[in-house]
Amino acid sequence: MARTNSDDLLMEDDLAAAFLGGDDELVTPATPEEVAEVPEEVSEPVEDEWENTDDFPGQLAVDVYETADKLVVKARTAGISKSDLDVSISDNILTISGVLSGGEDEQTTRWHIQECYWGEFSRTIALPVQVKEDENSVKAELKDGVLTITFEKEKTEAPKKIAIQ
Repeated sequence: MARTNSDDLLMEDDLAAAFLGGDDELVTPATPEEVAEVPEEVSEPVEDEWENTDDFPGQLAVDVYETADKLVVKARTAGISKSDLDVSISDNILTISGVLSGGEDEQTTRWHIQECYWGEFSRTIALPVQVKEDENSVKAELKDGVLTITFEKEKTEAPKKIAIQ
């Protein structure tokens, strides 16, 4: 199950409780009368506020890991050209943003399934370790739909023990 920071989504236990009606209740199958109450025609879906993504850029999924001397950030960016990507770092905060175009078709009259995100996206990450931010210490590469950003880690001194008097 994917992890999310959104408070709007139910977690796995909340979903189970919502469908099972709590831990102590048993779920009984619907009676034929209850099934008959379901309308045959389903009305057009109502657009909830959370479904409107016009004001909120999409999130970019990333992997962040480190080696002995490097910090690596990888992001799936399939279908995005280099010219549509913007990568910046300031004060150990990495921002990757861009535009994923190509999902709109002016001749579309009705969507049946729309799972792909098209449009602006952005992701800002506070890097977990200090990195060098100069041009010679950072490498960004876009290959086979994966953006890989490699940073040289800052050399940090070992903590000094302070004697308590």
